[in-house]
Amino acid sequence: MSAPWVVDDELWALIEPLLPPWPERSPGPRPVPDRLCLQGVLYVLYTGIGWEDLPQELGFGSGMTCWRRLRRWTDAGVFDRLHRILLAELNAAGRIDWSRAVMDGGHVDAKKGGPGTGPSPVNRGKPGSKHHVITDGEGTPLKVITTGGNMPDISMAVTLLDSVPPIAGRVGRPRFRFPVLLADKGYDSKGFRAECRRRGTEPIIPQRGRKHIKGLGRLRYVVEQGIALLHQFRRLAIRWERHLDLHEAFVSLGCALICWRRLIK
Repeated sequence: MSAPWVVDDELWALIEPLLPPWPERSPGPRPVPDRLCLQGVLYVLYTGIGWEDLPQELGFGSGMTCWRRLRRWTDAGVFDRLHRILLAELNAAGRIDWSRAVMDGGHVDAKKGGPGTGPSPVNRGKPGSKHHVITDGEGTPLKVITTGGNMPDISMAVTLLDSVPPIAGRVGRPRFRFPVLLADKGYDSKGFRAECRRRGTEPIIPQRGRKHIKGLGRLRYVVEQGIALLHQFRRLAIRWERHLDLHEAFVSLGCALICWRRLIK
């Protein structure tokens, strides 16, 4: 069994066309091949090690080489596009559960600060970030938004709902709306319920001070499972990137890999 950061031929066939080409007459030594640099980026994503600690004997080039390549790919939106392609592949295979969407948020420590961080209410006010996640009914991540750790779930709820990308893969117009949305009491808001219904989505959200909705937990657990899968990538379980766009590129790559696993399962 190959290491998880080794890119197999099928996945590489999807990624390679998305990568920006190198100039034919670029100055300096011949660049490290993109596929090897991608494996270096994946090594960092899976292990969480610092760029300066990337083992050069694995052939990925230096940590700075991989970091610069990640910066280049982030500017080109490579991993966000890859995530959308894999969502379309899952949809074509009938693996997107359109019966409902589920949303929740997960906290992570942010060791170096930067945009999208704030005092974490779950870690004594230390700098942290929050991943606001929306999934389909099976826990497939559709979109993740990163904010400061002190950002309430409800403040990003409408933005998160509207951020679900149009998912192609089947005959007809790409879909992005779900008939039902499940969420916990952190999303209890008359205004948010009204916004959901205005978009044709019925919110099923327990109200504070009232009895819980029986069976909701069994349906909602998939988003918690999705967040746990995302945070199994050690570079996402703790945020080390000061640059928010690089952190979000790692998040999109993590979402794409979760989709890829489900597609080939």
